[in-house]
Amino acid sequence: MAKLHFSLVAPERELFSGEVDMVQAPGAEGDFGVLANHAPFMTTLREGRVTVKDGATTKLFDIQGGFADVGPDGLTILAEHAVEAA
Repeated sequence: MAKLHFSLVAPERELFSGEVDMVQAPGAEGDFGVLANHAPFMTTLREGRVTVKDGATTKLFDIQGGFADVGPDGLTILAEHAVEAA
């Protein structure tokens, strides 16, 4: 399976950057998932949980708004506030 480059950035620091299988995020108009080679788009985000899956590993982050940008280089989320979920 092709990998997706994903970066999660909050004003304080970059919380995650790496190659993953899939990312699910809380879009302003509904949740969405991104795999490698996804069509480009940009959207605003609402408060919710970002799920990052890589093989059998899952990482969870809670965000409070921001923007998501899917492009040829992968997915970047610029969150207003983000923390890794316990």
